[in-house]
Amino acid sequence: MSASKHRLYFLLQRAAHVLKKEADAALSEAGGMTTSQAAVLAILRSEGPSTQRFLADKLQQRESAITTMADRLLKAGYVTRARSPTDGRAWLLAMTETGHDALEAIREPFQAINAELDQAFPNKDMDTLARGLTQIIDQLNKSKP
Repeated sequence: MSASKHRLYFLLQRAAHVLKKEADAALSEAGGMTTSQAAVLAILRSEGPSTQRFLADKLQQRESAITTMADRLLKAGYVTRARSPTDGRAWLLAMTETGHDALEAIREPFQAINAELDQAFPNKDMDTLARGLTQIIDQLNKSKP
């Protein structure tokens, strides 16, 4: 069957929208942040202080979006921002202890969302879905100039 016949694009968009909306509400309540902000903090936790350009590349976002997000994270006290010692034009973001605490606070809500996904798919279907979504991402990234 074709993607068109299954209205695959529409279904993927709806699923992504519903998941993001539910996750953003749960994370906002638990840790005062969105899923996108949590992604930045998770990268900073694993990579250490990082430039906004690195974060933008990692999240496949525009650097201006990361700048706006960084401003919100700064205001919340979750990150600090300082000039890079190796590139005076670049800013380094680093997670604060408050950021670590906020990231820990969203662990349970994320586990609950993942539990809902686990209930929606048997293991073999989950494996197939994960492979398929990865293939979509890879295919679309290949077709970019």
